[in-house]
Amino acid sequence: MDNGIGSVDRPKAVGNGMVACPAVFHTSSLAPTIPSAEATLGSHLARRLVEVGVSDVFAVPGDFNLTLLDHLIAEPGLRLVSCCNELNAGYAADGYARAKGVGTCAVTFTVGGLSVLNAIAGAYSENLPVICVVGGPNSQTTTQQPHPPPHHRPPRLLPGARCFQPVTCHQVVINNLDDAHEQVDKAIATALKESKPVYISVACNLHGVSHPTFFATHPLLHRPRQSSQMGLEAALDATVEFLSKAVKPVMVAGPKLRVAKVAAAFAELADASGTRWRPMPSAKGWCRDAAGSSGPTGARSARPSAWRWWSRRTRTSSPAPSSTTRAPWGTRSCSTRRRR
Repeated sequence: MDNGIGSVDRPKAVGNGMVACPAVFHTSSLAPTIPSAEATLGSHLARRLVEVGVSDVFAVPGDFNLTLLDHLIAEPGLRLVSCCNELNAGYAADGYARAKGVGTCAVTFTVGGLSVLNAIAGAYSENLPVICVVGGPNSQTTTQQPHPPPHHRPPRLLPGARCFQPVTCHQVVINNLDDAHEQVDKAIATALKESKPVYISVACNLHGVSHPTFFATHPLLHRPRQSSQMGLEAALDATVEFLSKAVKPVMVAGPKLRVAKVAAAFAELADASGTRWRPMPSAKGWCRDAAGSSGPTGARSARPSAWRWWSRRTRTSSPAPSSTTRAPWGTRSCSTRRRR
């Protein structure tokens, strides 16, 4: 079996009488050859996850992803974390992405994919790159065949990729190996570029199959989103003009600081300018080194009694709010007599 990626035929004369390039395959030092036993789709996916910084995969085993999980376990840089259900796996990947930059969960077809859907939707709203890997049914199984469809797949149920389309920035369903290499790489690169979840479904009969495109590995081509230099300068000029006219400016730190990875720059700006700043509830903890914080900001209740109750709660160990007083977060407190 030829282990080269681009083996070509003998030189042939083209229309203008010139001869095409010779059939010589050179192995670059940046593209080492992989043993045939490891040149599989599952191993390629595992190597790409390690390359982007994933060291833990949160998974729930199922009959459609068992072989895929075996390849993930075999990767030295990956650790498989088994979860009790798919929703827990999705939220674990959500938290992992917040701490490490990118997270991964692996579930089975339909019953697992629909269970993890809420967690993926939450990651989408929070701009978290979560790679959702789903083990799909056999690629040769079609509705036209005489045998019934696989289990947990009602005939009229929408495909998993369509269910994930509103809450992911990219969806791929791999049912053949010819372009599986490109589909996996594009999905992972899109998740990092857009900082959004992606959906990767891999047919269960392709997890351990080798293919010539997996014999040589190249670095993942990830091009981060570039800012327009003219737009950046215009925004900077407008910001400086706005701050120069402000009497008592206050900066508000939002969750996009984590997405843009500029929390350190925000802290440096706050320290250099001496401006007071407040984090939004969804951005707490991202600018701990910046001085001048006024505490988190949020929706304030219109009832002064709520804030009087909250003030006493922070000063006493056993507060006793009344039944007519609402806590600042909007929930009705216990029915007890209020202290005077």
